[in-house]
Amino acid sequence: MQVQVISSVKEACSAKFTQKTAIAIDVLRATSTIVTALSAGAASIVPAETVMDARAMQRPGDVMGGERFCRKIAGFDLGNSPKEYSELAVKGRRVILTTTNGTRAIHKSMRADYVLAASLLNAEACARAAVELKRDVVILCAGSHDDFAIEDGLCAGLLVEHMKAISPAPIECDDFGFAMHAMYRERASRILETLRSGQSGRRLQKLGSKGDIDDCANVDSLPIVPCLNGEQIIVRRSIS
Repeated sequence: MQVQVISSVKEACSAKFTQKTAIAIDVLRATSTIVTALSAGAASIVPAETVMDARAMQRPGDVMGGERFCRKIAGFDLGNSPKEYSELAVKGRRVILTTTNGTRAIHKSMRADYVLAASLLNAEACARAAVELKRDVVILCAGSHDDFAIEDGLCAGLLVEHMKAISPAPIECDDFGFAMHAMYRERASRILETLRSGQSGRRLQKLGSKGDIDDCANVDSLPIVPCLNGEQIIVRRSIS
């Protein structure tokens, strides 16, 4: 199985995803929020690229969530903090979500045969699903403002680590994927420290959202796989 890791949304082009499984990552915080919301019982997540798109999609009963530049969008129900997506807030409801980078990464991936959303919270479950799907894999790090974000690279490395452990066939990475796997192995005992030290983590701490970083650092704590089904993300059921 071939695994390619793309450093940021800016570096992604649709041709790279054809006939592959795409895994979109935005550890701080969009994909962590998606995993948390689905774990709390949200019926589905609809990723919107723009605020205007999100408002156009809204139907009665929907939860509107999202951020721009780490801040909740005016008039929306929720921001992009995982802790906001509690069972009380989202159970049984459709969530329309738009974020600065994460939902863009999901839209960039839509040419793939399958699109999964991964975070540190569900990396092992996503890696297992990717192996089950028997396609070459493209891991897209959302990044931050079109630049690489270390937390997404760390998660990409963790995904590679799990795929290598799970897959009966060899996992062959491109050079960037090889580097991210090496970084994960070197930083595996310092996950939270790494998230806090990166540019995105420092920005969230300045905005008073240090708790979000802690919540996003709980490795393999939520064994679910968000998978794109048409325009919405739902929980994928294992085929094994």
